[in-house]
Amino acid sequence: MKLRNLPRVSTWVPLAVFALLAVVPFVANALDQSFYIAFFARILIYAIAASALNLVLGYGGMVSFGHALFFGLGAYCVSLPAFYGISSGWVHLAFCLGVCAAVALVIGAISLRTSGIAFIMITLAFAQMGYFLVVSLKQYGGDDGMTIAQASRFGPLDLGSPERIYAVAFGVLALTTWWLARLRTATFGMVLRGAKTNARRVNAVGLPVLRYQLAAYVISGMVCGLAGMLLANLNAFSSPSTLSWTVSGELIVMVVLGGMGSVFGPVLGALAFLGGEEILKAYTEHWMVIFGPLILLMSLAGKKGIVGLLQKLDHGRPQSLQDDAIATGRVEQRIQKEVA
Repeated sequence: MKLRNLPRVSTWVPLAVFALLAVVPFVANALDQSFYIAFFARILIYAIAASALNLVLGYGGMVSFGHALFFGLGAYCVSLPAFYGISSGWVHLAFCLGVCAAVALVIGAISLRTSGIAFIMITLAFAQMGYFLVVSLKQYGGDDGMTIAQASRFGPLDLGSPERIYAVAFGVLALTTWWLARLRTATFGMVLRGAKTNARRVNAVGLPVLRYQLAAYVISGMVCGLAGMLLANLNAFSSPSTLSWTVSGELIVMVVLGGMGSVFGPVLGALAFLGGEEILKAYTEHWMVIFGPLILLMSLAGKKGIVGLLQKLDHGRPQSLQDDAIATGRVEQRIQKEVA
């Protein structure tokens, strides 16, 4: 086989990861290790949330430090209806998407009038407001959180077992990743990426950048809320800690670690972050002392994170086979030609 017919490393490695994730439940059941199903289901859920953040952070260059708000809202959109005896998953889903869309629309309309540090601080402030609001609701558990007695039920399918949640989360992550891949070269994605480079030039040709950014922020909030809904069913519990700023920070680290603006970056970042954390916890209680420098070294090793390191392995191949089709530079060049 000629070299030019071989798949790129930056393509087949993420696809191999997806293939391995698809067989995790079967292997775990064969080994009678149900813990790994719940653990990898958590990784899938965080990968969905990181992918949602990647839409605004990686594609649009909007550093949102408040996406934990949508993550937590999605969780409480399960526990609150369940508190009143409503177990319909369709109600939970509609409640989750509606609330997250409305909140994201308000926050985005206000935050996007700013940029840089101001945008970061405003999104963080809104997330902290949501956190303290949930903590103050003593009738709904307050700081102790809420136990979910009834899992979301979609007709004959309910999310009461880790296996079912794993299957749903895997499907949602696969669809989200596929959609992000299509979005990279779609008009919507091109405008976002062009605005990240030079918003004034994009506005100059009559494209309303603010509307595109607001739409991306709302979609991102809804997808992140969906991840929170799955997490609540997995844990059978919703906690105010889900809305904490530390969760927002973890999602940002996952995106940066995997590769901002890349298709598979959030998935690889979530796997590396949560997997590395779990491995180090098994060896020492001072795992954070080791984990922090490791993340720093991995970030310094490649500006595009894990995906960037994989793309470097493609550089030894013929120029025509380099990962130009998905590289940030080519996309930005195309949008710059259109707005020039």
